[in-house]
Amino acid sequence: MSLSASAENLSSEGQNSERWNMCLELALEGERLCKAGDCKSGVAFFQAAIQAGTDDLRILSAIYSQLGNAYFYLADYVKAMQYHKLDLTLARNMGDKLGEAKSSGNLGNTLKVMGKFDEAMICCKRHLEISREIGDKLSEGRALYNLGNVYHAKGKQASRVGHQDPGEFSEDVRQCLQQAVCYYEENLELMKELEDSAAQGRACGNLGNTFYLLNDFQQAIFYHNERLKIARESGDKAAERRANSNLGNSHIFLGEIEKAAQHYKRTLDLAQDLGDREVEAQACYSLGNTYTLLRDYPTAIEYYLWHLEIAQQLKDRVGEGRACWSLGNAYTAMGNHEKALYYANLHLNISKELEDSRGQTTAQENVDDLQKILGLEKGQQHENNKENIGHKLSIESNVNISSPCRYRLRRESMDNLDLIKLTPDAKLKEQAESQTDKSNSVTSQLSQKEEDNFFDLLSRFQSGRMDDQRCALNTHCSQKFRAITPEACDSDDKDGEDLLELIAGMQSKRMDEQRVTLPYLPGLNTNQDADDSFIEMLVRCQGSRLEDQRSPLPAPSTVQDAEEEHSQRSNGTQAGSTVPEEDLFALIQRLQAGRMEDQRASGPGPFRMDVLP
Repeated sequence: MSLSASAENLSSEGQNSERWNMCLELALEGERLCKAGDCKSGVAFFQAAIQAGTDDLRILSAIYSQLGNAYFYLADYVKAMQYHKLDLTLARNMGDKLGEAKSSGNLGNTLKVMGKFDEAMICCKRHLEISREIGDKLSEGRALYNLGNVYHAKGKQASRVGHQDPGEFSEDVRQCLQQAVCYYEENLELMKELEDSAAQGRACGNLGNTFYLLNDFQQAIFYHNERLKIARESGDKAAERRANSNLGNSHIFLGEIEKAAQHYKRTLDLAQDLGDREVEAQACYSLGNTYTLLRDYPTAIEYYLWHLEIAQQLKDRVGEGRACWSLGNAYTAMGNHEKALYYANLHLNISKELEDSRGQTTAQENVDDLQKILGLEKGQQHENNKENIGHKLSIESNVNISSPCRYRLRRESMDNLDLIKLTPDAKLKEQAESQTDKSNSVTSQLSQKEEDNFFDLLSRFQSGRMDDQRCALNTHCSQKFRAITPEACDSDDKDGEDLLELIAGMQSKRMDEQRVTLPYLPGLNTNQDADDSFIEMLVRCQGSRLEDQRSPLPAPSTVQDAEEEHSQRSNGTQAGSTVPEEDLFALIQRLQAGRMEDQRASGPGPFRMDVLP
């Protein structure tokens, strides 16, 4: 549930406490910032709303949901999972079926990203079950889509373990991907029924990717074309770019290289329109590979050089190494071994820098082969490095060999000693053999003394507990039988009360230990007494918002002053795009401080009184 909807529902019910308004206003500001894309600042306001607290579970549930989503977009999945779990707990306690369905879906998505696929499946299936139970078609469609994503992600991750090509999977992976297809197809049919074209496009794209993994490239091309058609109709260039890239990959596996090149070129154009440099580099690399398959090496080199330039600009060393390796292969195919050797050496240096053992081995083999072709020998520096390395290894080997010798000599010298004779047990044994009778008597005396010491020690430790169990006798009464008098009855009642108090005191701790601990819900304010210092601090931070309700005076200079004030603010210094880590209330004060001057009303011009002669 969104906070705006919650605020409308609750305001209509007449709830207007100051504490509740404070929590809601902070939460609404956090929701606005998150929708504007500033999730970091939005999280700060949501945390302030939780500190303010509210006794309304619906508002608290909405805050938990929004916080979970904000942390999800900030890639803090652990905190996102925590708040979605809190939202799910509140929804179940309130009996809110729709809220439980949504929180289960959000929790499932978070668990999927964290790689906990089995737990994610349980949450998403619960989402689907509740949605069908309450008859919410839109929620059911989301649940089907989420379930397809979970099965697709699980199958894709399992397929990466053995680095197999599409279609070369085990039966478990294939069944997982088939299950994803089933959920995506159900979602597509439901979205057609609801006439949601954007959701249809997403379902088609995911179906195309799943069939691609299943080695069914014809079906993959069919669904990617459907995705491309919907994206063009809606003007979604990002979706159109993804569809073209996926179509190019599918055509490559079918051997339709020319069609793949067309889709990759369209991907490159759309990436340039969108200003996405990373995707632009990926498209260039794909085009280089495509023209390499077409044996058009000059064109392939152009795209590889394009890719290398962008990788250097983005400081992507892995991309640079890949481009150099591809350029070396292309120049080798053209017979230009000098340039091929140049890029092979670059690839070797980058692999060493990245500590990529596989790339380093490949690059070294290419360098050796090209040097043989060109009739070159290894450089003197390389030989010197080998000599230095060999000298270093010889020194280390001498150290490693000499150390065990010293250790072995030390062990042999220690073995020559008769250590058994030096132990206390051996000494006692010798004394026992020489003086048997005397040893027996001494041993019996020591045993007796040890027993006495033990009982003394036990008595000292147990004496306090024995005193606790003693019954206090009335020493003032000497009669064997005491008469029943009112004073005696009062004394008995007093002793009984003392006994009950003693029992209560002893048992109270055990009762506390047996209490059930309820889940902690941050922000739940069951006590209506607000913290005075907290309220005063927030009132000072929010005081500038009182000016929002003032009406401006009709003065001719108002528009001019506002324009001048706007120009002055625009020419001043601006804060950075990110919010620094500082105190929460300083953050609120800084964000709200500028609103006072925006709402200030300008008074009329200078007043003149004409004096009559």
